[in-house]
Amino acid sequence: MAVTRRLRVDPVACDAFGHCAELAPELIALDEWGYPVIDERPIPPELIGLAEAAVRICPRRALFVEETATAGGPRRGRSTPVRVLGRR
Repeated sequence: MAVTRRLRVDPVACDAFGHCAELAPELIALDEWGYPVIDERPIPPELIGLAEAAVRICPRRALFVEETATAGGPRRGRSTPVRVLGRR
């Protein structure tokens, strides 16, 4: 079973402070209003620490890492949420 991690944002909770994009520009861009635009691809292993740091500094707790387990390989099987990191 493979586990992938993706960065997610709760658009309702986000107040567009932009700290996340400053800390992790490889994963997060800002739109014209300052709200984060998250890279939808899985977080590369070398950027996991950076993504988790961005989650920790979010003043509104709007950013989180979602872990998903996929059975049967990347094209077969089902994706099942495993856990969400950074949410209260």
